[in-house]
Amino acid sequence: MSPEQQLELLRAHCVDFVSEEELLAKLRTGRSLRIKYGADPSAPDLHLGHTVPIRRLRLFQELGHTVVFIIGDFTGRIGDPSGKSKTRPMLTQEQVEANARTYAAQVGRLLDMERCELHYNSTWFETLGVDGLLRLASRYTVARMLERDDFSLRMDAQEPIAVVELLYPLIQAYDSVAVRADVELGGTDQLFNFLVGRDIMRAYDLEPQVVMTWPLLVGLDGVEKMSKSLGNYVGITDPPTEMFGKLMSIPDNVMGMYYQLLLDWTPAQEAQMRADIAAGRAHPRELKAQLAEAVVGIYHGAQAAQAARAEFDRVFAQHQLPTDIPEVRVPAEELNEGGIWIVKLMTMARLVPSNSEGRRQVRQKAVTYDGELVQDEMAQVPVKGGEVLQVGKRRFCRVVVD
Repeated sequence: MSPEQQLELLRAHCVDFVSEEELLAKLRTGRSLRIKYGADPSAPDLHLGHTVPIRRLRLFQELGHTVVFIIGDFTGRIGDPSGKSKTRPMLTQEQVEANARTYAAQVGRLLDMERCELHYNSTWFETLGVDGLLRLASRYTVARMLERDDFSLRMDAQEPIAVVELLYPLIQAYDSVAVRADVELGGTDQLFNFLVGRDIMRAYDLEPQVVMTWPLLVGLDGVEKMSKSLGNYVGITDPPTEMFGKLMSIPDNVMGMYYQLLLDWTPAQEAQMRADIAAGRAHPRELKAQLAEAVVGIYHGAQAAQAARAEFDRVFAQHQLPTDIPEVRVPAEELNEGGIWIVKLMTMARLVPSNSEGRRQVRQKAVTYDGELVQDEMAQVPVKGGEVLQVGKRRFCRVVVD
């Protein structure tokens, strides 16, 4: 492809682009560009929101450029303040290392890792030393740092800002210096950090990186960005049936965003989909099923995706039980006159994380036992063995008496 054709392909769905002219000039050199992407291992699993920029990395790879993937095992101890209303607790080295071990394998589902440079940023920060860190801090002003929306809002609300949070954008920026990045890309919430990177690269007499951001994928609730902490996420390591079921639960109004960001649909294709729905030529449920099957296929293969769709239809369209239901083993001594408290049974089966959540599910009429709706949160249910407990739409278990 010509540089102009590459630019046209790479800019799809891009929100912030600083700048197109600079990227075009870099592409015209004909060399393989260094495309930086950093991920702090603050949690062990990646979700579909993370894959939006990672899919762009794959496109850069296919165009012959080099992906420089940085696992922020140093910055991850601090925690990125982006979008946070309070200081995060610092992670231990052990927590960061445990999370980091899973990242490369997960990213390998989307990227060709043999054509990636994989770095841990502790490599250079552990040798930078206090003197080097002080020199880095001298390259930026507090006034510029406080222009950041996250910080200015917290200042106005008189919420504390830890000094280490002010250092975070500088430390992330130094990653770009260390790997001599040509381009850095990520979500729109990273724009400030990326622009600091441009300034710091200039301060170290390097050509500034091009900055590219993409939208933050909305989570399953259709409101907040996808996040593990909010529970509205689809993990890329989720089993096929679970991934399919979660995707079928998204609100209709965010389906177009999922098609664009996860399957690279164009705005014209999305507009046509909306027109087809409005005219009655297409049904949202079928389009959602096609979306779910395509996404599951990316991470688990076409055969697993087809099986997940068939299982979903069997359980939810035909109202049959899943083919593979996990068991909960109840010791006989736990039974009281042949029965057990329904909430205790749910927690034993790990269908809910706590008694309070179990009670909430009963109040919301989301619990059935042996085919009957449970309406009393204090109910004692009989246990003979073989009964099926269901919480919500996708959580099942079969009761076995030990």
